[in-house]
Amino acid sequence: MSLAITTCLWFDTQAEDAAKFYVSVFAPNSRIITTQYYSKAGQDVHGREPGSVLVVEFELRGQRFVGLNGGPSKWSFNEAVSFQVNCADQAEVDHFWAKLSADPAREQCSWLADKYGVSWQIVPKRMKEMLASEDRAASDRAMVAMMGMKKLDIAALEKAFAGE
Repeated sequence: MSLAITTCLWFDTQAEDAAKFYVSVFAPNSRIITTQYYSKAGQDVHGREPGSVLVVEFELRGQRFVGLNGGPSKWSFNEAVSFQVNCADQAEVDHFWAKLSADPAREQCSWLADKYGVSWQIVPKRMKEMLASEDRAASDRAMVAMMGMKKLDIAALEKAFAGE
């Protein structure tokens, strides 16, 4: 048996716009897979215009997502669930930060929120290596440096790690 787990993101009406935005941010190797539309069936329950977007299934570099236009919700996206983007270098950190960050008040220690309110962590691979180091003093210095940052600066983290 093959088990696939797909993240479903609930939007009011922005699922298609969000999917297109995310595909553009994570290009190449990202795509819209399918789009499903509301019909007259069940309209007395869903209240949506027939032909309007119900669900957009999309893939970001191999990870599948579904955007659902479920209407206004009493719940909203927050930092309790975030998507971690593992970056090879500072150029990737800078790229994803510039494309995704939309609310400076929600930036801290690699975390940001995009224009839809979805939380992301933009994490350089090197940061994970520093935090996992057996040299606890060096790792702790990198942790302290990270806690004072919004967007992570690999060069500054390296200096802290080295004790400079």
